[in-house]
Amino acid sequence: MTDLIARMWHGRVPRAKADAYFELMERVALPDYGAVPGNRAVFTLRRDEGDVTHVVMLTLWDSLTAIQSFAGDSPDTAKYYDFDADYLLEYEPTVTHYRVVHAAEPGRSSEVDGPPSA
Repeated sequence: MTDLIARMWHGRVPRAKADAYFELMERVALPDYGAVPGNRAVFTLRRDEGDVTHVVMLTLWDSLTAIQSFAGDSPDTAKYYDFDADYLLEYEPTVTHYRVVHAAEPGRSSEVDGPPSA
């Protein structure tokens, strides 16, 4: 592996709507992510906290250019779907990117060198 970028988006939905939201994410958002060349993986994370459910989309990308193919010219801007207005408690304006410097799978490991590609 060389350049690998993790993109992390966070949102909050009412817990009563969380199951329906995750179903929409699986049906609409995951195929959207997966259709973009340079997308390596999509992880959907959930944490219930009282009446609120936190959602984290953690995606892995080959480059910033690949992220721009998904998110537009400003890769730090969060991308939203039409259905989000019915579920999200607020719109967080940005996402966070991280350069992956080490990735390990059971039985093997890999270091990632160099800055992300544009």
